[in-house]
Amino acid sequence: MIAFGRIRPGILASVALAIALLPVAFAGKTHAAESYAIAMHGDPALPADFAHMPYVKPNAQKGGRLVWGVLGTFDSLNPFIVRGIAVQQVRGFVVESLLSRGNDEAFTLYGLLAKSVETDDVRSYVTFRLDPRARFSDGKPVMAEDVLFSWALLRDRGRPNHRQYYAKVAKAEALDPLTVRFDFGGTSDRELPLILGLMPVLPRHAVDPETFEETTMTGPVGSGPYRVSAVRPGASVTLTRNPDYWGRDLPANRGLWNFDEVRLDYYRESNGQFEAFKRGLYDFRVENEPLRWHDGYDFPAARSGDLIRDAIKTGMPQPSEYLVFNTRRPLFSDVRVRRALTLLFDFEWINRNYFFGLYARAGGFFAGSEFSAYGRAADGRERELLKPYLAHIPPDILDGSFRLPVTDGSGRDRAALRAALTLLSEAGYDIDGNVLRQRATKAPLTFEILVTTRDQERIALAYQRDLKRAGIEASVRAVDPVQFDQRRLGYEFDMLQNRWDQSLSPGNEQSFYWGSQAADIPGTRNYMGARDPAIDALIAALLEARERPEFVSAVRALDRALMSGFYAIPLFNVAEQWIARWNRIERPAATALTGYLPETWWHRPDAQAK
Repeated sequence: MIAFGRIRPGILASVALAIALLPVAFAGKTHAAESYAIAMHGDPALPADFAHMPYVKPNAQKGGRLVWGVLGTFDSLNPFIVRGIAVQQVRGFVVESLLSRGNDEAFTLYGLLAKSVETDDVRSYVTFRLDPRARFSDGKPVMAEDVLFSWALLRDRGRPNHRQYYAKVAKAEALDPLTVRFDFGGTSDRELPLILGLMPVLPRHAVDPETFEETTMTGPVGSGPYRVSAVRPGASVTLTRNPDYWGRDLPANRGLWNFDEVRLDYYRESNGQFEAFKRGLYDFRVENEPLRWHDGYDFPAARSGDLIRDAIKTGMPQPSEYLVFNTRRPLFSDVRVRRALTLLFDFEWINRNYFFGLYARAGGFFAGSEFSAYGRAADGRERELLKPYLAHIPPDILDGSFRLPVTDGSGRDRAALRAALTLLSEAGYDIDGNVLRQRATKAPLTFEILVTTRDQERIALAYQRDLKRAGIEASVRAVDPVQFDQRRLGYEFDMLQNRWDQSLSPGNEQSFYWGSQAADIPGTRNYMGARDPAIDALIAALLEARERPEFVSAVRALDRALMSGFYAIPLFNVAEQWIARWNRIERPAATALTGYLPETWWHRPDAQAK
């Protein structure tokens, strides 16, 4: 039995009540037709009789091993709790959800554990009918009671995003042993049926509620294609393909999960991780450092073709890196200070000297997509949504004329310095000799920049130089990845570098990123501590949107509210995914809209597994 944690009495009570209703005929409600899939907006792109996803090779070779090099460490195999540093690949490879993503669409889910989904036009409820063939890895069937147990357990003891999402359910019950219905009690959240469709399903018979929130090195019992077969604490985890996997022939799974074994090898330091890759000790790496991508792959295997480099353009908003202000700190509570410090960052110098001019940057959080408000005037729908909050939206952000500062690239731009000092004076700071001090208290403006990689450190040190010209003393603190994650999750920092990946269907996760409720809950991604009624209202608006045009306007309005807060300094946007792989690993000719997917790859039949 896997030991996962203590559970509130209310969880067992709610599960017991639901199970007591087995079977129950649900009366007095108007049902929509059952469907094989559900889309956030519009209809699913694939027909009901689709054979496989368009981005797979359906007859891909099975066998071999994929070795995955991971930077960092782990102390838990439970990715569903806040405590510990978990192996995230357990989710998906070992533990499945009711429905699976179509990665060529903005947000569409197809049948997996649930063979069908049903909801009404206003999405006031959702019903899932389980596939009677579905089995956990120990052979026991996946039942409605497992779904209800998972929902209640994660709602009360799971990660903050699970607690936030699943608490929106007003009523959950089993209509029969294989059918579960969730009612939303009037909640205006059209994404909620899909969020529940992605809920991980845990076996009630194999999870000990008394220890759910404790870290564990025991592999969970899941219904997915792999099982945890070996663990070297902090060093590696081996996942072995389950030969009896119930879902291997589902259309949504054809061409996926091709390796007999997936081994995750952990590295504590990024340079050592790269050297291991050059020696062929793991099979692929996602490169995030332009300098390395530009000239770091000039070694024999890359020149001979044994190593392949793929630059993949996706249809997603471009991933962007930021220096994040922790506004929980009094120092950063004034938006004028945050805006001034944004002016002092010399992107042009850093991009030319460190990144070979490979990067661009945008002022918002949805770069390169239709959701981006940067450089785009607000439309009528956006203005209507923003009307109650216009006092906090600068006119240049509303009309699209706002631009990030462009320096002369010298590292000594006088115009940027003057503009920043003017804002800092308005915020109550004056230059005293060579030190910027608060006018009232004479306290110097100082803070710490937390970093964990050499690339982050280089950026921070260049920024430290720019700040010093304004009389600001910033210290750069380098820590290992484990401490970095712990301090980030606990909001124990002044400033750090972070990246938010966005999808083509922003939804409930936006509350997790910057909603007021998430600001003081450890483990969320609201690292800046944003607490803004405008942001909360606009997240609600995008969740209520029924058609794509109004949805796009709501997301753009959210982008304007975020830009107006100057919560983070945009560093750069990544226009491509840079993937390097040894040629023993092959991938489909077609790439999903979302980019690279290791689960679609396979081992070349004539290559020897490492």
